[in-house]
This record gives sequence, C-alpha cells and structure tokens, in this order.
Amino acid sequence: MTTTVARPDRRTQPPVRPVKGGAKDRWVRRAPLLPALIFAIVVTQVPFLVTLYLSTQGWNALRPGQRKFVGLDNYASVLTDSRLRAALANTVLLTAGAVIFSLILGLALAVLLDRKFIGRSVVRTMLITPFLVMPIAAALLWKHAIYNPTYGLINGLFGGSTDWVSSYPKAAVIATLVWQWTPFMMLILLAGLQSQSEEVLEAAKVDGANAWQIFRRMTLPHLRMYLELGALLGSIYLVNTFDAVFTITQGGPGTATTNLPYEIYLTMFRKFEYGEASAAGVIVVLLTLIVATFALRVISGLFKMEDSR
Repeated sequence: MTTTVARPDRRTQPPVRPVKGGAKDRWVRRAPLLPALIFAIVVTQVPFLVTLYLSTQGWNALRPGQRKFVGLDNYASVLTDSRLRAALANTVLLTAGAVIFSLILGLALAVLLDRKFIGRSVVRTMLITPFLVMPIAAALLWKHAIYNPTYGLINGLFGGSTDWVSSYPKAAVIATLVWQWTPFMMLILLAGLQSQSEEVLEAAKVDGANAWQIFRRMTLPHLRMYLELGALLGSIYLVNTFDAVFTITQGGPGTATTNLPYEIYLTMFRKFEYGEASAAGVIVVLLTLIVATFALRVISGLFKMEDSR
C-alpha cells in the first residue's frame, strides 16, 4: 500500500516576497556612491545655483559697487534683445544643420560598415577618429588646413583663392561639426543595424524583396528610435557649441554665426554684464533640459523594446 502525500497547489499559495533590509542595510549599499554624488552636486548644482542668483542681479563689472537686485529684469532684457534673438536663430540653424547632415552621413557609413569586408575593423577605427579629436583642435585643423585661402586643402585641390570662412561662414562651421559628429551618429545607427533579426531579413529576401525595399520598409522603421536618439543627443551637445564658432569665425562676419554660447561669452567678457549673461545661461540650461527630457524618453523606449524581445 502506498501513501500519497498531497502537495500544495502553487497557484493557491501567496507569492513569497523577499525580505527587505532595514534602513541601515540600504545606506551601506549606497555609501560607495555618496562621494560621486557629492562631487557631482558640488561641480554642477552649486555653480548653477550661483548663476541663478546672479541672474537676478544688475551687475556690471565696470561698476562693481553698483550691484543691485533687479528680479526678472535680466530675463526680460535677454528675451527682448535683438542680438540674442539672432543668436537663438543661429543656434537653431547651426544645430539642425549639423545634426541632419551628420545623421545622413552616419547612416550611410553605418550601412557600409554593417557589411563584411576585409579590413572592416581598421576602417571602423579610422572613421571613429574624428570624434576623438578635441573640438578646439578640430576647429583649428579645418580653419588653417582646409579653409585657408592661401594654402588650404580645398583651394589646393580645386584651384582659386576663395576665403571660405568669410564667404560661407555658416557652412564652414556646420561642415566642421558634421566631420566631428558623424562618427557618433554612425556608432549609434550601426548598433541599431546589428540588432536587426537576420531571420527576418532572410525571409524578406526569400519573398522577393530587393535591397532598397528591405531598407525602406524594414530597416528604416527599425532604426527610427536610434535616429531619434542620435538626433536628441547630438542636439544636446551641439546646442552648446562654442569652440568652432570662437576659433573659425569669431561669430562673424557681423553676427552671421553668433550662437547663444558665444553671445553669452560676449555679454560676460566684452559687455561685462554679469547679470544678463547669467540669465541667458539659465535660459540655455532650461532649453537643454527640455531636449534632454525627450532624449531620456527615447532611451527608455529603447530599453523597453529590448526587454520585449
């Protein structure tokens, strides 16, 4: 005679919850991160709070003893200043131009590098190199080695003595930024291409789809999130471009390439209006935070898409 032991039905049993540690255990786990957190607060948040305070002050360095509280007057001056409105328009144009062209070139290079060929790793390393160059060094390289009317590479190849910086200032700055940021876009889009399912692509080929149809109907929709991520991250960085404008054009001719960071520099170190410069800086930070919020949402969407696979 055998005895049958009834087993508890797991479906009727309440789920076992892990025992949470106390407050002391949580602080022990977080303690190693505290030095980095304190450093980040001191380096980023304290200067921003000081800038926020200075933006409410009427303070010209040429009259240091006449500093006074002006409330939001500096923000009103910034938003109604014609130079700052022109700088805002230039910032949008330079940022959009650099992001769009670097995305297009980055996509083309990513598609090429997604194929297998001899020396692919060497070519990939060489294409990444411009992104590793310091911005000020890249700007000097393009200004003197490429744009120079006397011994520059462009005039050396095609002849003539065109002063490219004076004749096409916006294009000169955008081309420099595109050269430097195309590798960044290429890496993001290459990661997206390599995350495609090979089985799905092979099935599309078996069904008779050609390369262009596969790219337009399958690859581009798959890369939409990666394109958005590259555009948003690139915009966050490029909206703060200072090195290329300062080195190549000095904001000129006139105010043709004066963007917000360079205009803040002029307000601070040429007009010595510390209050107005601080208010303009706060506005730039707020605009950057708006773009960063969208970037974080896109990144969150990418993580959710990966988890659902």
